[in-house]
Amino acid sequence: MQARQAPPAAVPPEMLKELMRLKIRTKHLVADQLQGAYSSIFRGRGLSFSEVRSYQPGDDVRFIDWNVSARMNDAFVKVFVEEREMTVMIVVDASRSSAFGTRRAPKAQVAAEVAALCAFSATNNNNQVGLLLATDVVERILPPRKGDKQVMRVIREILGHRPMYQGTNLTVALETLVQVTKRKSTTFLVSDFFAAGFERALALAAAKHDVIPVMLVDKRDEELPDVGLASFVDAETGAEVLVDTSSARVRNHYTTTMRAFRAERERLFKRLALDHVVVRTEESVVGPLRKLFDRRRRRRR
Repeated sequence: MQARQAPPAAVPPEMLKELMRLKIRTKHLVADQLQGAYSSIFRGRGLSFSEVRSYQPGDDVRFIDWNVSARMNDAFVKVFVEEREMTVMIVVDASRSSAFGTRRAPKAQVAAEVAALCAFSATNNNNQVGLLLATDVVERILPPRKGDKQVMRVIREILGHRPMYQGTNLTVALETLVQVTKRKSTTFLVSDFFAAGFERALALAAAKHDVIPVMLVDKRDEELPDVGLASFVDAETGAEVLVDTSSARVRNHYTTTMRAFRAERERLFKRLALDHVVVRTEESVVGPLRKLFDRRRRRRR
């Protein structure tokens, strides 16, 4: 189910400063470190028909236009050109857990950095960029457009969004993506992937789109601090549980469980043959994205 869209994110003065900081920093990083890698691997969605011309020796016979050839009593072939423009969709998990994070940055801010780097890389190649923000429902959609103004809208929406719901339903997000996008896109799916039951929707979306999961991992997702008896609230469900964090056994079990969870998610992405990237909130976003782009570039050779 898709809810009525939330209103555009408000822009308080402190956010304007953060927006400009992100714009300057990410445009610089894109120009210096990501642009060449991006442009060499994201080249549009294929071939489009250009014209019909007379057959020439060496032309691929599969492209002969038999109808035109019959009318003209001579062989004619269809000519195609590569489509350079591409649509990039950024799907962001905007649930309450996105507000969680280390001192460096909460997940929502890291998601905005990922979006900014991908979006500026795309618009620098004359590609369109769109955004889909999801919780239990799809709360905000920005249709794909070109230009730096669109990138700033994307960043503003992610940083300024106040979710109407607190959970995550990636199934709804992925089904909506398939419904609202008319052409194949490269889709960056940015989430901590704590949601459940989205595997089939991910497979169906990947059949239409080039889906790249971007898994946000925070140090505190995997490590419990030793603070004694503590009450923890699930950021998405609101469920409360009392935990004795002074117990090394409890802390180790938590870490083992969370790392196993992340490994299972990565196995899912590999089963579906999806490129994916893990971004840790306490580290730079650029390195993992650069490795992703380089990996794809090597495969194209």
